[in-house]
Amino acid sequence: MISLRYHIVSIAAVFLALAVGVVLGSTALNGTLLSGLSGEKGKLAAQVSDLQAQRNELNARLADADAFAGSLGPKVVAGALDRRSVVLITTQEASPADRDAVRQLIESSGARVSGELQLTDSFTDPVKADQLRQVVTRLQPAGSTFPTAGDPGTLAGALVGSVLLLNKDTAKPQSTPDELAAAIAGLSDGGFVKAGPGIGPGQLALVLTGGQATGDGAGDKAATLARFATQLDRSGAGAVLAGDPASAGGTGAIGFVRADTSATSILSTVDNVNTAAGRISTVLALKEQLDGGTGRYGIAGNAQSPAPGVAPPGS
Repeated sequence: MISLRYHIVSIAAVFLALAVGVVLGSTALNGTLLSGLSGEKGKLAAQVSDLQAQRNELNARLADADAFAGSLGPKVVAGALDRRSVVLITTQEASPADRDAVRQLIESSGARVSGELQLTDSFTDPVKADQLRQVVTRLQPAGSTFPTAGDPGTLAGALVGSVLLLNKDTAKPQSTPDELAAAIAGLSDGGFVKAGPGIGPGQLALVLTGGQATGDGAGDKAATLARFATQLDRSGAGAVLAGDPASAGGTGAIGFVRADTSATSILSTVDNVNTAAGRISTVLALKEQLDGGTGRYGIAGNAQSPAPGVAPPGS
């Protein structure tokens, strides 16, 4: 019996020793790990600090460059659109600050903004597509010819182009004042547009948007705006679609245009209108349109160069 108890005590002692060893070893291991993690944390914190400093420096340089471009802008575009007229069309996503800045630059170029028209969210809402199509068809001016394409963006571009853009060959209105008033009133009553006071036709059109479309039907929203701007170009002497860098993405109107060779062959796009350089490019692109040219300008990967007449980087 004593021998059995001795063996049991011995075995228990062995297990206790093993347990103590595991605990002590674990404690030592944890200490080593914590020490290592603390060191890595310090290194990462230093890297984050360095990156933040680099970002702040780059942002400061960009701000300086943008301020410099802004100060030169009026001189660069002076006379580019002398005695021309431009219709300014914006979406609800377009920045009011960008709108005001680009309008001022258009006026610095010698052009007159003949009116402003804002497209509401309902304009590109896929749920309202049939309603927009019906309203546009009902408002078609007598004697005008609309495209056979039945999508609402193209049809709306045909309607707005027929009343707000001058004939590209004669620079004369393509509709009567009553037809213009009826078209704007009908679109406004339908909740699709908001018109500024004294809106009238112009030779060129600038469509100003924000970034990518979001939410359900984002691709359809982008397509509607892209087709609208493209048809505007066909209706007058030229048009430019301008937006933020995100607008050149997959669900952005500019991205949709640049993916369609038939659209890029006639409609110019600018993807950095949120900067002074982009606004200069926008005015120069309007001038290029007037002269029969077209291009894709900005900083996105699908742009061909930063601005009209400027070679792309690395060329």
